[in-house]
Amino acid sequence: MKKKKDVLAIVEALKEAYPEAVCSLDYAKPYELMFATRLAAQCTDERVNKVTPGLYGRFPTLEALAEADVSEVEEYIHSTGFFRAKARDIVAASRMLLEEYGGVVPDNMEDLLRLPGVGRKTANLILGDVYHKPGVVVADTHCIRLSGRLGLSDGTKDPAKVEEQLRKILPPEESNDFCHRLVLHGRAVCMARGPECEGCTLRPWCDFYTKQ
Repeated sequence: MKKKKDVLAIVEALKEAYPEAVCSLDYAKPYELMFATRLAAQCTDERVNKVTPGLYGRFPTLEALAEADVSEVEEYIHSTGFFRAKARDIVAASRMLLEEYGGVVPDNMEDLLRLPGVGRKTANLILGDVYHKPGVVVADTHCIRLSGRLGLSDGTKDPAKVEEQLRKILPPEESNDFCHRLVLHGRAVCMARGPECEGCTLRPWCDFYTKQ
């Protein structure tokens, strides 16, 4: 595992390379981010961003989604894959938010995980991007891959274990933005296939590069 000074160096190098650590999913309201993240399962963020304007145009409020016919929601999100389960979760979660939480997306992990279709990845994204909680780690595929290559994790593919390992070494106030920057770097430079190591700003600290 990396020394603290190396972890901080990686954090700073990513901050310099990607000063704006923004979520790549488009949303205007907290529940829209929650549902966009659900739609992004086994689907690209780019595709989700093409689908959600139509979905939220047809169902502009949480109340509208809660009252929606699941089959109609399916039509709007069909291209994201697994659309039946996703549509069912969106409608059910909308109802639960209204009935049990006054229409407000919860600000804690326990309540978020009670909502249909919400796992730790989605919950952490809400806690970090909406509520700006420190110590949040969103362990998506890019985060898992890059953490393993850099030596920030032990190489496990288990999201929960990667989340736990990163929480122990990242400055809490940096962790959420750090994960966003890993996504950006994973798309632009450190791809799953054919990573562009020669032009990578993280090369001095990367176990994957060193072992080549």
